[in-house]
Amino acid sequence: MAKSPITCHVLDSSLGKPAEGIFIRLQQLEVSKDEGGPDIFHPLAKGTTNADGRCLDLLPIRGSEEEAKEKTSLQAGQTYKVVFKTKEYFERTNRKSFYPWVEITFTIENPDGHYHIPLLISPYSFTTYRGS
Repeated sequence: MAKSPITCHVLDSSLGKPAEGIFIRLQQLEVSKDEGGPDIFHPLAKGTTNADGRCLDLLPIRGSEEEAKEKTSLQAGQTYKVVFKTKEYFERTNRKSFYPWVEITFTIENPDGHYHIPLLISPYSFTTYRGS
């Protein structure tokens, strides 16, 4: 099975373990055509991290190859945002946290490429980078 063009991996660095059950939402930016108008992020997909802290089916590939490409096609130059709902994860593990969610905004260069977004979290910090 082919992977989603955007995948995520969340590790709880304070415990040294994968962060299971984190809700993730992928959003796509719509830039206002009106000068001074608001730019808006629209929901595009959602997922949840598995027992290994991974979300591999954010933009699932299903059906025929042509249908799959249409459903999972990314746009060059387009800005996207992944939102990780970390507060609920820390509450489930009986810990307080400073950040209720983490937003990672990025721009797609190659729409046929794979974009892996690792996130390392702890109750009072987070780190991310462009994965492979």
